[in-house]
Amino acid sequence: MPGIDECLLEVMRLPGARGASVVDWTSGLALGTIGESPNGDHEATAAETAEVARMTAEQPAFARLVARDSADRSGEAPGTAVEDVIVTTQDGYHMLRFVETAFDSSVFLHLWLSRSEGNLAMARLRLGELAERLVLA
Repeated sequence: MPGIDECLLEVMRLPGARGASVVDWTSGLALGTIGESPNGDHEATAAETAEVARMTAEQPAFARLVARDSADRSGEAPGTAVEDVIVTTQDGYHMLRFVETAFDSSVFLHLWLSRSEGNLAMARLRLGELAERLVLA
């Protein structure tokens, strides 16, 4: 199971990867970064993408919000959480992949992918695999 640095190195092996980070969406702080930043400042990018992640994750329009423990007691399936957010720009893609943990996680992976060199579908699948294996210490 990879830690943050190993996870980011694996993300950068994706064709077209320009930059990546692991961000806490509560504080907006980058827990780790690699490669380029779209605006030249990894910390500013982390804060900006955290706003998008927070707005998405907290909106009932995107996910039915049912607590896991209450769903377990009632026999219902837990609420559908947002898995990822994809923002398309003229020259690239920004993918935010939420990291599920046993504790109340507020962490996501951010990948900045070149539109001409990257494969969005492959990157989405690979980022999902990495998010499942990521160990936060």
